[in-house]
Amino acid sequence: MERIEQVQYTSILQLDFDFTPYGGKKILMHCCCGPCATLPTKMLQEAGMDCALYFYNPNIHPYQEFRQRLESFKLLGEQRQMPCLVDDRYTIEEFLQMALGKGTDRCDGCYQLRLEEAARVAKEEGYDFYTTSLLISPYQRHDTIRRQGEAIGEQFGIPFFYFDFRPFFRQGQAMAREMGLYMQKYCGCILSERDRYEKKKKD
Repeated sequence: MERIEQVQYTSILQLDFDFTPYGGKKILMHCCCGPCATLPTKMLQEAGMDCALYFYNPNIHPYQEFRQRLESFKLLGEQRQMPCLVDDRYTIEEFLQMALGKGTDRCDGCYQLRLEEAARVAKEEGYDFYTTSLLISPYQRHDTIRRQGEAIGEQFGIPFFYFDFRPFFRQGQAMAREMGLYMQKYCGCILSERDRYEKKKKD
C-alpha cells in the first residue's frame, strides 16, 4: 500500500483544486461502499455539485455481506439526501469467471466492470460527469482507476471527474462510524477475503 499523508478536511476552500467549473453540474458517483463515499460526497456537495449515488458491485461476496453494504449505501444516501440508483444484480458466477481468468490482474478487471456500468448509466441518465468512491482508498490501485475511468469516459462520452481523495481516507472512515454505517473488513470479493487471512498468517 502506498503511504499517503493524511490531512483534516475542514472546507472546500482549503483544497488546491478549482471546483468553480463544476458548480451546479450533475455528477454520478459509483459507490464501492458507504464508508468510502462519506467524505467525497460531503466535498462534492460543498463544491455545489448535484451529486447522485450509484451502487453496482457484483464483486462483493458472500451475499449477506453484499446486502449489508447495500443497506449502508442506502443509509448514506438518506443522510446525505442524495438520489440513489441501485443495480442489485448478484452475478457471482460471471464475476468469479472474470476474476479467476485474470489472476493477479483481477482488481483491474473488477474496476473496469464497475466503471463501465457507472459510465453507461451516467450517460443514459443525463449526468455531466461520473466518478467513483474508489478514489479515496489507499488500498486500491489508484493510477489504474484514474486511467480506466478516463478511458471509459471517452468510450461512453461522459467525462470522468478525477480528484485524489486519499489524504482524507482516515477522516472519512471516522465520519462513517459516527454516521452508523457498516464498516467492512475486506475489499469485497472472496479472493480478497482469502488474501486478508493469508496476510494474517504471515504476520
